[in-house]
Amino acid sequence: MSITRLQKGPRMSQAVISGGLVYTAGQVASGASATEQTQTILANIDQLLADSGTDKSKLLTATIWISDMANFAELNAVWDVWVDPDNTPARACTEAPLALPEFLVEIMVVAAV
Repeated sequence: MSITRLQKGPRMSQAVISGGLVYTAGQVASGASATEQTQTILANIDQLLADSGTDKSKLLTATIWISDMANFAELNAVWDVWVDPDNTPARACTEAPLALPEFLVEIMVVAAV
């Protein structure tokens, strides 16, 4: 089975393609609000999926962490505009402290290639 790693770094790759699937690392972004961060994160995911030869219509799962559930509605407002309504993934969202206090949202996805 072949394994392709995209944007490989010393600690992690931003995406790994294997077995007909692409797995993204947790994506975070800077921004003043959960809305801004989510928009940037989803744009980054779009690019990683495109670089992997797929797109959001082939999402299988999404795991979302938010630093404060008070941002849940903001996150969902951006997500609902972005996600393919005919191909919504299985999704989990939970509140958790993120790597840095300025990060409000982190998202990772798995998609078919």
